[in-house]
Amino acid sequence: MLPISPQQPPTTKHQSFILWFDQVGIADIPLVGGKNASLGEMIQQLGAQGVQVPTGFATTAHAYRTFLQQSQLEAPLRQLLQGLDVEDIPQLRARAQQARELILATPFSPGLELAISEAYSRLCQHCGEQSSLSVAVRSSATAEDLPDASFAGQQETYLNVQGLRGVLEACHKCFASLFTDRAISYRTLKGFDHFTVALAVGVQQMVRSGTAGVMFSIDTETGFDQAVLITAAYGLGETVVQGAVNPDEYLVFKPTLQQGYQPILSKRLGSKEIKMVYDQEGSKLTKNVPVSAGDRQKFTLTNPEILTLAQWACKIEDHYSAVRGTYTPMDIEWAQDEFTGELYIVQARPETVQSQKSDTLLRTYQLDTTGSVLSTGRAVGELIGQGRGQIIQHVSQISAFQPGDVLITHKTDPDWEPIMKQAAAIVTNQGGRTCHAAIIARELGIPAIVGCGNATHQIPNGRLVTVACCEGEVGHVYDGLLSFTVQETQLEQLPTTQTKILLNVGNPDQAFRLAALPCDGVGIARLEFIIANHIKAHPLALIHFDQLDDPLAQQEITHLTRHYPYKPDFFVDQLTHGVGIIAAAFYPKPVIVRLSDFKSNEYANLLGGQQFEPQEENPMLGWRGASRYYDDKFREAFGLECKALKIVRDEMGLTNVIPMVPFCRTPEEGRKVIAEMENAGLVQGENGLQVYVMCEVPSNVILADQFSQIFDGFSIGSNDLTQLALGIDRDSALVAHLFDERHEGVQSLIRQVIDQAKRHHCKVGICGQAPSDYPEFAQFLVEQGIDSISLNPDSVLKTRFTIAQVETHLSSSQPS
Repeated sequence: MLPISPQQPPTTKHQSFILWFDQVGIADIPLVGGKNASLGEMIQQLGAQGVQVPTGFATTAHAYRTFLQQSQLEAPLRQLLQGLDVEDIPQLRARAQQARELILATPFSPGLELAISEAYSRLCQHCGEQSSLSVAVRSSATAEDLPDASFAGQQETYLNVQGLRGVLEACHKCFASLFTDRAISYRTLKGFDHFTVALAVGVQQMVRSGTAGVMFSIDTETGFDQAVLITAAYGLGETVVQGAVNPDEYLVFKPTLQQGYQPILSKRLGSKEIKMVYDQEGSKLTKNVPVSAGDRQKFTLTNPEILTLAQWACKIEDHYSAVRGTYTPMDIEWAQDEFTGELYIVQARPETVQSQKSDTLLRTYQLDTTGSVLSTGRAVGELIGQGRGQIIQHVSQISAFQPGDVLITHKTDPDWEPIMKQAAAIVTNQGGRTCHAAIIARELGIPAIVGCGNATHQIPNGRLVTVACCEGEVGHVYDGLLSFTVQETQLEQLPTTQTKILLNVGNPDQAFRLAALPCDGVGIARLEFIIANHIKAHPLALIHFDQLDDPLAQQEITHLTRHYPYKPDFFVDQLTHGVGIIAAAFYPKPVIVRLSDFKSNEYANLLGGQQFEPQEENPMLGWRGASRYYDDKFREAFGLECKALKIVRDEMGLTNVIPMVPFCRTPEEGRKVIAEMENAGLVQGENGLQVYVMCEVPSNVILADQFSQIFDGFSIGSNDLTQLALGIDRDSALVAHLFDERHEGVQSLIRQVIDQAKRHHCKVGICGQAPSDYPEFAQFLVEQGIDSISLNPDSVLKTRFTIAQVETHLSSSQPS
């Protein structure tokens, strides 16, 4: 878009009432505030890279200060705020209202009114409108959108403002909004003087948005900095910001996106019950209307649109990081024109929570017990909060709130902030991970659960509750005050080890959090967790859905796959996203993905599973692992697994994924499985593809030299190897006392396979339970020279110290 600003000597910028966006940049925050400076920066610096930003102009801080000076307003405003206790909510409300009324009762000077009038007229002409261009009028304070203080939503924004009179009124209201209750309270909390902050106003061409939302160039909960989180809903983006809707969510992996791949890690459908639209007939600027049932069941964005927004987020983040000289994750608002389909960035500011966290201190919360669940929603923050649940239905009732209570409400907006900072936790019916309640909770360092649906009815008012956000993406409100543990670890004090330390990971929802642990990758990611918890249906029941003889299973599968015309695509999609998230979390470190290892009785418990599974006397030793993959009765299902892994590696670019074959009894079986994988496009050696085998059957040890000719590595499964070495059914309580991975017979087998693997230059690690439970077992493995040890997340820190001590001892005992 061509510049529309008049030619103006640089020396006049500080004395101007109006500056155009293409005249200002990030260095001009003192002149035009954070929002306007950022918009100008993007128009000037990123427009050539394809990032589209609607044009406009700003009133300046000089205009605001001149307004106060000429009207002699500063003295009475100072008197109003003198001695104000922002914790006294009624007093705060009364003083703030008086301050705003004082400003609104004072007219703009003729000079300021003329400057705004001329600029709006010029903007109308530039955009092809005569005199009624629809604009967004946004407050932009000079202390705003800073790396350590967002001031998000503290001042007012007015959308769909039309005509000169409307623009002048909106600008006047923006000036007054520097003294909203929430703005006064927030400045006090952050230590800003009320009169060193000035208010600029941005007047920006409106995007006629059919879809809009917010995106972050960092994962908002874990601080994982390699993903873009995009939220989207219908209509104007204000509903997403306010938390008035549960939006769609999309997660995109930045490193392989920038390599040209399409790494959409997840797509979560939101309910999107309402949308904000222009009020064409009424007296308001905007109104909320219901979204049709059909549209609610559709995703708001296509894959190309998701990828375009993510690419823009990367460009914006890269630019701001370069300007600031330090990594700067960004909080970005976007909109899509409902008529042209074009995407636009309408705001961008530094993210203010995760970017301020220490890189060297790892703090983890863990419940010591669980209890009755009263409500669930999206977890915000990885914390735990407790207190008396206080239901507040409307902002007018906030005086009933007591410090230390858990705030339970439909949604919050900036007017709630004076009590939000007093809350032990926040629970809302509506909202997504980028809504107002979520942003402020993160900034205040308190847990929040948003989008619960009906928490205000599910949680009894006054009930003591525990709000747990440390269990993955789903947050739980538990009945009662449950005990919990907080562990702090100084990461720079951890020793390094020659033995690779990997993690056992099952739940994709926890992958980004676990990636912060000091480790060298994932030793085993089990597909069973994803299949049981996210897919829930037997793969053959999806492939042969029309032949199902269980009406209830048919009904549930129909609901699960309602967005998939071809039901097997649901299996592939869910598996792709689950594996993709784990692989992305640890990229480029290796992520060993064990192919499905359900037993027949476990497969039968999936929806529609009984029809496709045999009745076995001992499923533990029956049709499981490799023996399924090449069998005509299961080959189609295995093909779906291979298809998902191929997408993760080839389309997402996550080539750190290493498939692993479980319970492979003979070398012949191994060759058959390799052939099946090749038929599905997973060709060993192509695109760096390695294939490992589980060492959990004694034949894997006895024939290790042959298995090493077929597979690229071994991973010892100590549970099954112990079961088969000692002849113990590990599901039987009668012989459980004999089950011990430390038994001499088991250790002898492990010693042999490590020796054989090294002799054949084959990787060898362990992913069983034993090293997580027994430090002496970990010591034994290190002494044998194992390449890697995969541990449960809760034991990785203590076991690292054990391994380091053993390595130090071995090193010192070696002859010089």
